[in-house]
Amino acid sequence: MPSLLTAPTFADALRDALPAWRQVVSAAALAGVPAPAFAASLAYVDQLRAERLPAALIQGQRDFFGSHTYHRVDDPDGVYHVLWAEPGRVEEKWN
Repeated sequence: MPSLLTAPTFADALRDALPAWRQVVSAAALAGVPAPAFAASLAYVDQLRAERLPAALIQGQRDFFGSHTYHRVDDPDGVYHVLWAEPGRVEEKWN
């Protein structure tokens, strides 16, 4: 089990609580009341439930600053790097 939150008892409780939890976080934000623990924990639960997360920006930044390469969703077997300092920013496929 990757997380205790995926256990059936806890997963059912989370599923039932999510709509109200979202209302509390959104009401706090609209009222200008900081609720960092509520908002961050909701984001954590959403992250656990997500099939795919938006990490492309982080991968791009890592590649820009250190040639760390990245993978593309349209070619999961390919490893890519961009020549960021070159005109036209050529993308290279590394294998």
